[in-house]
Amino acid sequence: MSLARPAVLAILALATGLLASCGGGDGANEPSVPAGHGAVLVIEGWVETLSKGDVKGAADYFALPSVAENGAPPVTLRSRADVIAFNRSLPCGARLVRARPLGRFIAATFRLTDRPGGDCGPGSGLLARTAFVIQRGKIVQWRRLPNLPRRDGDAGPVV
Repeated sequence: MSLARPAVLAILALATGLLASCGGGDGANEPSVPAGHGAVLVIEGWVETLSKGDVKGAADYFALPSVAENGAPPVTLRSRADVIAFNRSLPCGARLVRARPLGRFIAATFRLTDRPGGDCGPGSGLLARTAFVIQRGKIVQWRRLPNLPRRDGDAGPVV
């Protein structure tokens, strides 16, 4: 009987962990990447720099080459000019809301803001999601993720 009790406890612990990791799709129960994690620091540095309107400074956070995908097929950014142009194309600044692991990516959720040199328009205040691969302190992949549906079912614009 004493062997059965530890087995039941182990199964209950495993089931509890699995249920906690399922979440309801809103990110509330998903594991998060701790603040201060190297990848999170890179993502925060990049978005804070871009939000100040410093697209050249934001470009410094990207490796060469790197891959960017923003609602269109992925493109390889091979030069600093490519990375600057990509950052300039982003109409909004943002504030990092949360980051969580997603396979080899870090999935980041941002609250969009206006930024100098951009035109966020009606996107300001909405949430947007991006998946990053960070290697040696640089962004090597930047991929737009679908926005989670809002309560009214509208996912909002892709920006």
